Amino acid sequence: MSNDRIGHAPSVHPAMDEYAGHFMAGIEALPTYRSTVGCVIPAYNEEEAIADVLDSLLAQTLLPDAIHVIVNNTTDATVEIASHYAGLHTRGEGREEQMTEIFVHDIGENPDKKVGALNYGYTLVEGMDYLLGVDGDTTADPRAIEYLVQEIQDDDRIGGISAIYSIDDSGVDTLMGKFLIAGQRAQFAAFNMQNLLRGRNMAVLGGQYSIFSTEALRKVVQQTHQRYPWVRDSEIEDALLSLQIKSAGYLTKISARARANVGGMNDMRSLDAQQVKWNTGGIDLMWPGQRGDTKGQPLHPNLRLRWFENFSMVINGCTRWMFFFLLISSLILQAFVFLAFWLVPTIVATLLNLRIAHSMESATRRDYLFALLWVPAELYMWIRLGHFARSWTKFFSSSQTDNWALQAKAESGSGGWAYLTPIALVVITLAAAVAIWTQLSEDLQSTVLLAGWTSLGIITILQTAWLAIKLCRRYKGFTT
Repeated sequence: MSNDRIGHAPSVHPAMDEYAGHFMAGIEALPTYRSTVGCVIPAYNEEEAIADVLDSLLAQTLLPDAIHVIVNNTTDATVEIASHYAGLHTRGEGREEQMTEIFVHDIGENPDKKVGALNYGYTLVEGMDYLLGVDGDTTADPRAIEYLVQEIQDDDRIGGISAIYSIDDSGVDTLMGKFLIAGQRAQFAAFNMQNLLRGRNMAVLGGQYSIFSTEALRKVVQQTHQRYPWVRDSEIEDALLSLQIKSAGYLTKISARARANVGGMNDMRSLDAQQVKWNTGGIDLMWPGQRGDTKGQPLHPNLRLRWFENFSMVINGCTRWMFFFLLISSLILQAFVFLAFWLVPTIVATLLNLRIAHSMESATRRDYLFALLWVPAELYMWIRLGHFARSWTKFFSSSQTDNWALQAKAESGSGGWAYLTPIALVVITLAAAVAIWTQLSEDLQSTVLLAGWTSLGIITILQTAWLAIKLCRRYKGFTT
């Protein structure tokens, strides 16, 4: 065949060319399939935040097809405020037109609290492709839903994706609130980066702003013989569901781009209640054996990071307690000698905290100061150690308490002084240990100090080496 015959020969039928043009134009005009998204917002006493949450959803570049506000057990004006948004909302024109409809459901007194509200919402959207769960105090960047849908659509193996969480600190006006919010922002950033660097595998699809495949949720219901996806067998219903989604053969991921700001805790009492609830629920899932209706799954892959976190907190607590005991005892004997060696762990920890602060997408001067000054980060570590100590104590005591109710009570400004218990225990145990040490002979006191400082030194070297490894780890372009 000659070269001059290769290619497209000119059409000898102009009418066919015109028909082909009209045909292709008709094909392009056909509507393309778009995945459907149903948004569920469980809301309990959210009168201060619900308007911002709905405004944030209506400002998304990709609107959900329906938004269901499930108000439960509320005693404030949440229903009244949300009702102003009820109805159809449209945006754009022609092929760019998007619409969503907001429904407000007041289900009244609900013994299952947030779990009951989520399951009620699930029954309303289970016919759609995806369920977007949004907490009643969480707002997101305008492209969050667009990014979440793109990512979950790109891989059929994904059962759910969580946004990257942080906390908006712009409205905090008290010194304690600024300190606690800075600590929570750093805590979220470190947790997010850990998950991003683990192949974006997310151990817990936080209910604050996560999207789920309804197919995956139906499979969980089928495999677990549950009536609904969420059950109240765990203090952290989202963690249990994440384990079940993973066990059903799906992936649980954290988004690389979608971001959301969750509600922070501005005082010690409410932060303690929240963290103790989270940690106690996590221990329930980690611990082997049957407790209630949920069997512990200590070897579940989603719990490896949680085991490491708890082990790390035990080491951190023990080294700090040992340091103060040895310091006080050495000062009593007037045998304390300052060594520059003890500054190395502080410097490495500060550099790591600064790097974490720098990884934040919306890092503020307060975030950098929190890391650079070291003392705020160290104080916040002590607060977290108290949360873990209270959680494990509660777990081993097998006390049956409604931690949801305790958190709600704490957030309302009441709830007692239980959060101070760890501080009292540290002081009492330190005083008791020093008192016992003073009763020993002088030779035995010296032996205890020598063995103690040597052991602490070895542990500190290992800890510092681990921090240095984390400090040198590449972040692969991820930001939190």
